[in-house]
Amino acid sequence: MTEPAVLYSTEGAVALITLNRPQALNSFTRQMHRELWQAFDRIESDKSVRACVITGAGRGFCAGADLAEFDFEPGPDLIRRADPGPVIDQAFNPTVRKLQALRVPTVAAVNGVAAGAGASLAMTCDLAVAAASATFIQAFSRIGLVPDAGGSWFLVKRLGLARALGAAMLGDKMTAAEAREQGMIWDLAPEGEDCVQRALKLATRLAELPTQALVATRHLLRAAASNDLDRQLDAERDTQSALGKTHDYIEGVTAFREKRPPKFTGE
Repeated sequence: MTEPAVLYSTEGAVALITLNRPQALNSFTRQMHRELWQAFDRIESDKSVRACVITGAGRGFCAGADLAEFDFEPGPDLIRRADPGPVIDQAFNPTVRKLQALRVPTVAAVNGVAAGAGASLAMTCDLAVAAASATFIQAFSRIGLVPDAGGSWFLVKRLGLARALGAAMLGDKMTAAEAREQGMIWDLAPEGEDCVQRALKLATRLAELPTQALVATRHLLRAAASNDLDRQLDAERDTQSALGKTHDYIEGVTAFREKRPPKFTGE
């Protein structure tokens, strides 16, 4: 039987998704996208899962798109056959949208190279933890393309315009330490420490917090860049009102008043 392109397991309340094409540095095929969507669906339907970690098998996190999926055979209609637009529209963009909308907090465990759309995948997650040896690279300019899978948006949000332009245009390799310093990732595992275990510990911590409030925080902070203050104030009001109807809000305030640790359920 063919080895699955995506592995799925749970550790307590945390789902662990592993991109599983190590021989190709976990580069994306259409099949991998489909299996990743299935993993997201499992999380959506399993209310016991309250956080998610995404990592890669072997020595790489994700090397972006597998160019073997593109038809570059010489001959008639080459331009149409080699067009990257359809696979972006049908595979990469849905993956980004599904991951951004996932009902639980997400953590990328960047265990090795994250290139092109692989770097975008790490930035799509709420938080990213990288191994000391991990690297990030925007390889698009080397093949005459532009950052995709949200890369052109995430780079500006994470790095600022000046650094985003340098990273995208020059395509220089960025170390994990540089990625943390510039704001691309949240945390860096010390030399010798398994970044996946570090990410799982972080995700376990997130899983113990009020899930709906964390995801609502994600949405508010993303909206802040395009909202003026008045719109953001209204969004905060409406979000607080909605969260005020949740179990975890009542439990959080009650636990505070009773001077005890809260027992959040994610509801």
